[in-house]
Formats: sequence, C-alpha cells, structure tokens
Amino acid sequence: MTTATEQPMVLQRLLLRACRSAGGRLKMADSLGTRLTGRELLTRIFAAKSVLDRVLAADEKMVGVLLPPTAGAAVVNAALALSGRVAVNLNYTTSQAILDLCIERAGLRHVISSPAFLSRVKLDAGPKLLDAGDLRKQLGTFDKVQAFVHATITPVGLLEKLLGLDRIRSDDVLTVIFTSGSTGDPKGVVLSVGNVGSQIRAIDSMLHLSPADVALGVLPFFHSYGYTTTLWTPLALEPAVAYHTDPRDAQAVGRLAREYHATLLMATPTFLRYYTRRTPAEDFSTLEAVFGAAEKLPKEVSDAFEKRFGLRPSEAYGATELSPLVAANVPPSRHVPGRPVDAREGTVGKPILGCRARITERESLKELPIGEDGMLWISGPNVMQGYLNRPDLTAKVVQDGWYCTGDIARLDAEGFITITGRESRFSKIGGEMVPHLTIEEAVNEALGAAEGELLAVVTAVPDATKGERLIVFHLPISQSPTEIVQKLLQRGLPNLWVPSAGSFAEIAELPVLGSGKLDLRHLGEMARERFPA
Repeated sequence: MTTATEQPMVLQRLLLRACRSAGGRLKMADSLGTRLTGRELLTRIFAAKSVLDRVLAADEKMVGVLLPPTAGAAVVNAALALSGRVAVNLNYTTSQAILDLCIERAGLRHVISSPAFLSRVKLDAGPKLLDAGDLRKQLGTFDKVQAFVHATITPVGLLEKLLGLDRIRSDDVLTVIFTSGSTGDPKGVVLSVGNVGSQIRAIDSMLHLSPADVALGVLPFFHSYGYTTTLWTPLALEPAVAYHTDPRDAQAVGRLAREYHATLLMATPTFLRYYTRRTPAEDFSTLEAVFGAAEKLPKEVSDAFEKRFGLRPSEAYGATELSPLVAANVPPSRHVPGRPVDAREGTVGKPILGCRARITERESLKELPIGEDGMLWISGPNVMQGYLNRPDLTAKVVQDGWYCTGDIARLDAEGFITITGRESRFSKIGGEMVPHLTIEEAVNEALGAAEGELLAVVTAVPDATKGERLIVFHLPISQSPTEIVQKLLQRGLPNLWVPSAGSFAEIAELPVLGSGKLDLRHLGEMARERFPA
C-alpha cells in the first residue's frame, strides 16, 4: 500500500533508532517506580530477547502476554517483535472461559504473566504460564554485557543485519488482538507490521510529535487503541511514555501526569469521566492534547473536562480491524497555521493519512452521495490482514480492500465523518430503525445526569409483535419509570422511540469492559434474562 517514494514503516527498525536517539533522555516510566532512558530501555529489550530466545522454541511464532500496561510489559512486547515473534496481548478483564478460548484459537504454547497479577485478576494460565519474574532470574552476565553493547555501541546498520530486521516485510504479522467481545464472540484480528506502521506515520503527521512529548499510557495493550498509541507510538517515535496499570485510578493517573509533565492523553469517554470527577485540576496542567475514542464522545463529557482542566478533548474514531485509527480531530495545539480546517466538533474528524471513507446503502454496496446516512466503509494500509484462521468471517467484512465498519455515518463536503449510530445499537421496531444512543442521551438528560455522567443505558430484546423492545438499565434513581417516560414524550421523541415504563430495570453498576467501553454483549444477556420474550 506504500508508494514507490514511501518506504514501509518497519517498526522494529524505528524502535532501534528512537531508543538510540533518546540516549540518556527519559524514554519510559511507570507508576511502579521504573524510569528508563532510551539507552536503558534498549538494553532491557535486548536482555529480554536473549532470555526469550532461549526459553521459547524456535518454531514458537505466537506468544501470549497477560500483563497490565507497565514498562515491563512494553519490554516484553518489543523483545518479541525483535525476535520475529508475534505478541498476543490477552484481555485480563475477561472471564476464564473467554481467556481459554483466545489461548486455544491462537494456538499459544506459553503465556507470559506473573502469579501475583493472575491472582489479582482471578485468572489462570495453567501449565502455559511463563512467570515474568522467573524469566528475569535467568538473565546471565553474558546476556547483560551483550545487551549493553548492542544498545550502546554496535552500529545500527549492523544490528539490523544481525537481527534480520532488513528482511522484515510490510505484511509480516506483528500482533493478534482479540476483539473485546462486546457484541459477540471474540475474534483474533491479525495486524501486520505495515498495518501498525501506517498508523504511526499518520499519528506523527497529525500530531507532529517531538522529544518534548510525554504520553500517559493508561490503556491496556490487549486493546488496539492502547497497543498502537501508547505502546508502539512511543517505541517507534521520539515521545516518552509513562504507564499506569489501572485507567480508572484517577488520582494515580493525575500524579503520574504531574510527575512526568505529560502532554498527551489517549483515553475513552468513560475514563475521561473518572478524571473529571476525581483528578486534581493542576495534575493535568501540562496536557496539550487529549483524545476520547473507542466510543462516542458526548458533548457533556467534553464540556465537563474542559471546565475542569481548561483543555477540550478531541474525538477520534477507529476499529480493531483498522489497527485501529480511522479518523481524528486535530487538537488546536497541534494545528499547523495555513493548513485546511482539521477539526470539527460533533464529527470524528477526517480520515487519517492513507485512509479513504465511503458511504453505501445499508443493504447494498451502492455508494451514497455526500450528506446522506449509510454504512461506513474504510480502505487503506490500516485494514487488517484478516481474522485469525477465519477466512469466512474475513470475507464478510472485507471486500476489495474495503472494510465494513458496521457503523452508520455520513460524510460532508470537506471529508469530515459524522457517526450517527452503530448498526448493533439500532433496533428495528415496527419496521423502523430506532437509535439506542439518541434515546440513551434523552433518558440521561431526563434523569438530570451531571455533565459527563452516565446514569442509564439502552439495549433491546426480541418482541413477538414489534420485532424488538427497548430496555433501559439504570443506576439507583429518585424518579419513577413513568415520570421518565412522560419526560421523553414531552421532549417530542416519537412514540416508537420511547421505552415503556415496564421496560426499566435498576442495576448496581453499568457493565464496562477493560477497554472502557460499555459491555454491550453483557447488557444484551442481562436484558434477555430479565425480560424474556
């Protein structure tokens, strides 16, 4: 997908150069107390590679990684990449059954983790466990000396030849990321060096990253958003990164931002809500760019964040199958004067470098004109290689290089994309498509939700007469369902869009995935249990 004048972004080669360039400058830190310069980080990566090359079989291509975002987890991922292996970062917020399924589907022989972490997240890797602590103990004097020499003295060109990095192709597999399973069975998304490399190029062209930038690494590596933006972007480019293991720990994230003078924050709207409520305003005083992605960024979340921190989050959009970034609004601090408008509130921005978008009818491939709502398709170097061992599923969503996002959207004349709904978040009631998000926003407003607060969510169950029935799950509230229904009708919502008073149910907390997105699959299961057809 690269032009003749545009060399593929071989991430492993960029990693060597970025760490060498950083030298004695801070490159990576975490809330466990780790602080690594570029030279120290590269030394650790080479040392880890030596041990892993001894422990893993020569033909062991895919290796599981079950660790929270820390410098150690980043080192493991980088070491596996330099070894020509494929790191499969596994979801530690999922159930044991789903974890076992992912391990089986990827054919993993080993999973790198730690017994202490596994006991904390109540998961078991069984006999496949490779204890990260034990691996460190296998590090010998020769490993350390060799790692230091390679990290500091050996010419980069020679290193590339020794490691075989000059033979890496753009379509070589870099990672497999399992979809969150929020709407169905998790599928293994195969991403290549070129897929993620194209993202790094696009992010750099949009944000003009420099050694002065420090990213806050709060997103898990098992989510493509975290894998690309807070693992590989700092590894391959000039910024430093500071990791924290729990994105919901607003005060610890704030302390990390203050200590390392963070300039970039990639988060989800759910996590931005946590920070708005619990992070001291001065902790985020050095931030220059904040992104809310992985789910719709409501205006009230942006308003509340800006009111507290003086900086407005920018909305971006993506999908795991697209490595994941598709479009983004460029923050004002990174806009280049004289360039065309590159941000528009209410949209998810323009397609990133190399990406193209088109809108078709939902039921056919007929392309729709500018301004009309329809199915969003994306093409570009970020389109996945496919679903792991599932060419049948791949063929359903990728056609002639275009990926069907499953999102309903429209394009304007300047190329900005507005997402108007997710196909899985619509109900067909009485033959009409009814948007869950619109109803969800109206319900929360009727409940008097504070800025950026989410008190209720909408899902649906099958219905014999109308096709589907809307269900509202809500946190403890003072109003009755009948009062809420009246407010919705008074707002002018169509009758078909208003849930019945008998379709409300109270829950203690809203189900959220480890990535920060609503767990739509679990919501659906809860609805079917409580409201059987």
